[in-house]
Amino acid sequence: MEVLVYGAGALGSLVGGLLARVHDVTLVGRDPHMRRIREDGLRIDGEVAARVRPRALTDGTHRSADLALVTTKAYDTDAAARALATGEYGAVCSLQNGFTEERLVAALDPTVIAGTASYGARLAEPGRVTCTGVGEVVVGAVSGGPSPLAVRVAAAFDEAGIAATAAEDMPRRRYEKLAVNAGINGPSALARIPNGETLDGPSGEVAREAAREVARVARADGVGLDEEEAVAAVERVADDTAANRSSMCEDVAAGRRTEVDAIYGTVTDRADRFGASAPTCRTIASLIRAWELGEGVRGSA
Repeated sequence: MEVLVYGAGALGSLVGGLLARVHDVTLVGRDPHMRRIREDGLRIDGEVAARVRPRALTDGTHRSADLALVTTKAYDTDAAARALATGEYGAVCSLQNGFTEERLVAALDPTVIAGTASYGARLAEPGRVTCTGVGEVVVGAVSGGPSPLAVRVAAAFDEAGIAATAAEDMPRRRYEKLAVNAGINGPSALARIPNGETLDGPSGEVAREAAREVARVARADGVGLDEEEAVAAVERVADDTAANRSSMCEDVAAGRRTEVDAIYGTVTDRADRFGASAPTCRTIASLIRAWELGEGVRGSA
């Protein structure tokens, strides 16, 4: 399968690099990472080891592939969509945080499927990405139900040694992923602690309540996710990635813009739309946004 990975940072490079063991992969990202990959190939170390030589570009316009994977930060979704709209793709799949699929659907002609990836990844240096945790990829129709396209995409991941599932309950899985992100990202970023400590320490109840709020929003939206399931998902991921730092924690530590709008903004916007309550997520969002403004990295929502 021809695969283009748009937004080849840590996760995109890891997933794209693993796919490149079998498939024809093009990474689209930024220099100096792309330049080093062109010169020396991509090195993957950590929980998985590989050395591959995918194509590496900085311009993602006017390309084509059987599948485009979108792995940019959520706030770059519209830019990614504009670039992808200039090309030709059989399908587009988002592996981003937040509910970005609807924006891709609105902007693109190819079928867009939803996806989640529980791999841990860290960009160690240009040309090298470290796998900090082996997980799985789940893909499926945005609205749920069977999807022959998702089955084909999952099979392509499996062929490359990436455990993958074509799921028919993606609406629930999207909310569960949102609960995990809401429970771990903000508290870990505010406290500057690894994922495991986020649930084990004083921030644990805040993290769990954020997840409960996501479950309440999901049910108000007609999606079956109960609070115990949401909390269990957060606890499971925090335990599996105990030594890792969340993407938001890494962003805060590096003085970068965060995905606060994609995660907590999604929760609060949908809470308002469906008449649910999410005070914990609102508080976390306000604190992270205040930090962004103070650092001068706050972008438009």
